[in-house]
Amino acid sequence: MKVKKTDKTIETKTSKKKETEEKGFLREAIEYIITLAIVVGVVYLLTQYVIINAKIPSSSMEETIMVNDRVFGSRLAYLKNDPERFDIVIFEYPDDPSKLFIKRVIGLPGDTVMMIDGKVYINNEAEPLRDDFCPEEPIGTFGPYVVPEGSYFVLGDNRNNSRDSRFWTNTYVTRDAIKGKAGLRYWPFNKIGMVE
Repeated sequence: MKVKKTDKTIETKTSKKKETEEKGFLREAIEYIITLAIVVGVVYLLTQYVIINAKIPSSSMEETIMVNDRVFGSRLAYLKNDPERFDIVIFEYPDDPSKLFIKRVIGLPGDTVMMIDGKVYINNEAEPLRDDFCPEEPIGTFGPYVVPEGSYFVLGDNRNNSRDSRFWTNTYVTRDAIKGKAGLRYWPFNKIGMVE
């Protein structure tokens, strides 16, 4: 003899199933929230302590880095070592530290930097620094600049169209203003590669 399920039994089973589904949904939502919080935390830590992101707003570094390129820099590059001549650095603009700039290190602490007819000379050496990264023949005579200890003299690669140490009120970039060394260009996609 078959026993008919009562409406109450069916209702109880339906209620339990619904309750189980709600708990499953809630558990899944909590897992997503936790995962999202972990991702946000990791990204925050990376951008504060490991990498720095720079968008290039001007033509001052052309042809090395073009307008609207996006570049990752390493915040760890100068933990043990100081910037070297020709490094491309991301730093707080000396005349307005709320802005990040990107330029090439030319003068190191203690150097005397002079630009004669577009050529850069360090410490009165007979031969000028190499400038094969400049897109056109630099022009102009500037200096001499004596770089203070703990500071750097920087120029854009596109020297004829760059507002750099030659023109700032606060001429030099201090060591603590340097936030990272430019590394990987990640935008545009067809130009992905290391910046040198």
